[in-house]
Amino acid sequence: MWKKPWGYKEGFICGAGLLVTGLLLQSITGGIRWELFAWSINIIVLALYLFLLTAMHLLRKRVYAFEWLSHYTSAVSSLIYVAAITVLMGCIRQVPSTQSPVDLLGLSKMLSFWPFVLLYSWLASALGLTILRTSFPLKVRKIPFLLNHMGLFIVLLTTTFGSADLQRLRMITQIGKTEWRATDENGKLVELPLAIELKDFTIYEYPPKLMLIDNRTGQPLPANAPEHLLLEDGITSGKLLDWEVTILQSIPMAASVATEDTLKYTEFHSMGATYAIYLTATNTNTGQTKRGWVSNGSFAFPYKALHLNGENSLVMPEREPQRFVSDVTVYTQEGSILQDTIEVNHPLKVAGWNIYQLSYDETKGRWSNISIFELVRDPWLPFVYTGIIMMVLGAICLFINAPKEKEVSSDEKQTEYKEEENI
Repeated sequence: MWKKPWGYKEGFICGAGLLVTGLLLQSITGGIRWELFAWSINIIVLALYLFLLTAMHLLRKRVYAFEWLSHYTSAVSSLIYVAAITVLMGCIRQVPSTQSPVDLLGLSKMLSFWPFVLLYSWLASALGLTILRTSFPLKVRKIPFLLNHMGLFIVLLTTTFGSADLQRLRMITQIGKTEWRATDENGKLVELPLAIELKDFTIYEYPPKLMLIDNRTGQPLPANAPEHLLLEDGITSGKLLDWEVTILQSIPMAASVATEDTLKYTEFHSMGATYAIYLTATNTNTGQTKRGWVSNGSFAFPYKALHLNGENSLVMPEREPQRFVSDVTVYTQEGSILQDTIEVNHPLKVAGWNIYQLSYDETKGRWSNISIFELVRDPWLPFVYTGIIMMVLGAICLFINAPKEKEVSSDEKQTEYKEEENI
């Protein structure tokens, strides 16, 4: 043990040592606070880390531990530990950084868990030292290898050191008004270098549908696979279990009107209008017939169900949104003005921000006069993409050059190995 050259035994002991050290740090500090590494502290720490790696590379002939870190046994050992703790992370429900961990060790906030960070630092350091060892002298045949490893190294560093600069904010806008303030995960108000004016908000809904429910439980029927009748244009009849349904009148924009002995619906082309139909329902087994109005209701008018018998009722659930679109004008601090639309999966990119359609006033539904956006800014994302592109290019180069490699004699391989050992 601990005799040169070090192998996997020493590697696994080093990993165990990092785990124990991490657990001790976790018990003392309670986890890493990444918000302390925001700009420009993260740049300083990154520069110091790269300087330290360079110094370790230059001293590798004097300190064997530095030389071993760039050896494949170190890389494999660190990779095994990282893979194991990553699998553990996937098995435990993770909570946002703003919430308290649900466990004593902090495993539910793995990105701030000291053993997790130390093991990933070991992997990144082994990767960086390997890149330095392989880069001098630089040879053409090493370029695919360097592209792959440098790309992964860049992705690991930028996602780690850039996490504190990631901003994820929530903005509530109202039609006809301009908003430049948003709230973060802690509810803190943040003033932005841009402003959003909501011109209009539109919801496109799926057609309404009819369903049977159990009067006792309120659950749709059948319990295992509820049936529904979609009220698309042109649909005048249908069947739900033992009930034949015939639609006599349909009013897409309706308001309920109460009379002395009943409730009926009439045309109402204004805010709060609901969807209502007048129908008959006939039971095919008993011949029983019921007639009446059914409506899904709105924030202004209550929903209306048709009571069929002591067991079942006919209802119209709330209409499901198909897509919702915000028509906005964005003003930037530089003086530019941009008019565009924002909807789910179609964000608006402006001034380094990605503006996503998040929600609306669900109590008012299609009549909502507010739109809720999520604004995300990640200044390190281009560097992450650069690392990914480098890995892809490296893989392509390896694929192209693999069939063209010539067989190398054992003497030549031994010579290459000695050259790399002397680098």
